[in-house]
Amino acid sequence: QVQLVESGGGLVQPGGSLRLSCTASRSIFTIYAMGWYRQAPGKQRELVASFTSGSITNYADSVKGRFTISRDNAKNTVYLQMNSLKPEDTAVYYCHATIQGINYWGQGTQVTVSS
Repeated sequence: QVQLVESGGGLVQPGGSLRLSCTASRSIFTIYAMGWYRQAPGKQRELVASFTSGSITNYADSVKGRFTISRDNAKNTVYLQMNSLKPEDTAVYYCHATIQGINYWGQGTQVTVSS
């Protein structure tokens, strides 16, 4: 079992940057899959970026080249650096982890990209 706590969301202008953090209540070193999803109003939740098998990264096509996922095992934290933000990136961003086949979610953090 794990608790996931996100932080770092907010309001940013188009072209700006934000860094999201997800801190887990236990070591993330052995977690099979961990990453970020997002859900915009009226849309399904979608994968943004993730680690699988510890170090393999996956990105949605819409964020490749703009977003970077990283991890600090010593801090039990996964980060999402978001650059060149666009209005269509506006959503609630959720941290996610899969442990022994069970999915865990954080409470979500709002990211709003608007001028």
